[in-house]
Amino acid sequence: MREENCIFCKIANGEIPSRTIYEDEEFRVILDLNPATKGHALILPKNHYKNLYELSDETAQKILPLAKKMGMLITQRLGCEGLNLLQNNNEIAGQTIFHFHVHLIPRYQNDHQNLIMNPLELSSAELDAVRDELLQ
Repeated sequence: MREENCIFCKIANGEIPSRTIYEDEEFRVILDLNPATKGHALILPKNHYKNLYELSDETAQKILPLAKKMGMLITQRLGCEGLNLLQNNNEIAGQTIFHFHVHLIPRYQNDHQNLIMNPLELSSAELDAVRDELLQ
């Protein structure tokens, strides 16, 4: 299941050259061409899924173990001090290429990246209302 005009389908399936650091039958892991930090990589399924909502359960089950494996490799080989695992869904959330992918972003002291969220201040009643809405 591939989409003809999807650049990530073409990269994942070897039609466009990439700096591949891992590949198996279902995934290709490449270095990002516009990295946030040294070693920033992308996990690309070879099959096309627009986003998390379209991702098959079978593929989803394989993503986190692969992210762990690649994160450990990046940490050991590049000596980063931490790692952000990032996955965006839809334009409002920052998705720019509509082929499911996971970012592995190594973190270093003074890397000048700020991927920290600003928490909302919700009361207990507001949190309860959100929970209740989700449980309906």
